[in-house]
Amino acid sequence: MKKSLIMMVSLIFVASALLAGCGKSDNGGGTSTGANGGNAPDGAKVESFELKMRHIEIGEPNKNRLARLEAVKKKTEEQVPGLTIKLDGVDSEVNRKDKLRSEMAAGNPPDIFDAFGSPDIGVYAKEGLVLDIGPILDELNLKERFINLDPWTYDGKIYGLPKGGSIEGYFYNKEYFAANGLEAPKTLAELEALAEKVKADGKVPFAQGSKDAWVPLMTTNNLWSYYAGADYTAGFKTGESKWNDPKMVEAVSKHQEWVKKGYFKKGELGIDYNSQRNQLLTDEAVMMYDGSWASSVFNDALDAEGNSKFGFFVMPPLNEGDGFSSMVDSNNGYAFSAKAGEDPQKLEAIKAFIATFFSDEIQLQSLKEDGLLPSMILSEDDLQANAANDLIKEIILRMNELEYKWPAFDALVQAEVNTELSGGIHRVIEGVQDPKDMLDAVQKVQEEANAAGE
Repeated sequence: MKKSLIMMVSLIFVASALLAGCGKSDNGGGTSTGANGGNAPDGAKVESFELKMRHIEIGEPNKNRLARLEAVKKKTEEQVPGLTIKLDGVDSEVNRKDKLRSEMAAGNPPDIFDAFGSPDIGVYAKEGLVLDIGPILDELNLKERFINLDPWTYDGKIYGLPKGGSIEGYFYNKEYFAANGLEAPKTLAELEALAEKVKADGKVPFAQGSKDAWVPLMTTNNLWSYYAGADYTAGFKTGESKWNDPKMVEAVSKHQEWVKKGYFKKGELGIDYNSQRNQLLTDEAVMMYDGSWASSVFNDALDAEGNSKFGFFVMPPLNEGDGFSSMVDSNNGYAFSAKAGEDPQKLEAIKAFIATFFSDEIQLQSLKEDGLLPSMILSEDDLQANAANDLIKEIILRMNELEYKWPAFDALVQAEVNTELSGGIHRVIEGVQDPKDMLDAVQKVQEEANAAGE
């Protein structure tokens, strides 16, 4: 067993153009209908088969995404004779850090599965477990349609596709800001002054549910990208950057300082990600750091003209004029089993799924319904027409104003480093570990991973 596959096993324990010949015939004859609505040549025997698909569109916040996926499932089944797609919904963290790793280690992942591009896909591709879809993209004329496929590319080959793009920042209550004469901050000091005013008013400054470590680490990641630099994270894997650098310690200490000052709700470590949004929706909190993907939860706060009660700004820099910096990502999407690619029926079904899901229609529907920024190149007219409310338009505007853009840290470091950091940020928030000690421990794991060539 190769080193990276052994690593995956150990990690388990630490924690659409339609296909030619497959479309529905309109000539009224010459075909016989397959078991799932697809068509086959007259007299041909249709072999029924099943495609297993893992997704993470579970829970109320993801209801629109699940509905779109189910519509794509139905359309794909209609295109491919004999096909049944079996959907398997799993929590995102459980899928990525537990179930999928276990399946990969056993060499038996789902045929289609929700995945993260970098670094996960590189590990799986190295073991020959995921399908090179470059030839499919060429066949469907899709390869040049994506804004950025770097996270999904390993050794020059493409192993998956991003569902959409995202940016991180603060959703905030515009009505509260207006009533209290507050404005979006231009510096980190102004953001802290806002938090102090909100706290003095008896409200929670920043809604946050830190039960899953990736949630508070969004804030920490943005802080260190200001203190240490927007490109700093890219140097951990090469050894050029150090987790326990004084600038990194300063950034994590700032996060811990905000916790000690009461800028987050007491007991945040017991609050899950979906519940944190209720703090903003019920006016318990005034601001919330989250990804643009969360905008759909505020749709019920729109008036008849599409005006939202909530606005969006990115975390401001240390000094006014330094330029705004934020995570901009296209690292979550779908990948495909190499084993499925060896089956001609499943390969045709995968092609049909890609052609249907990765289309202008789904991209624009995702933008309109959920504020999910596109991962594909679309016309400006289409973007404006489908930015359904002023909150989505504001998110797009903030993204266009960014001077520095960077991928999330977990796209740039090894999985075991992410695991150590996740446990560490929980201890820092709880107040049982000093930021310097926590970062020393992360640096030790980073050096071990680098030395192992992972």
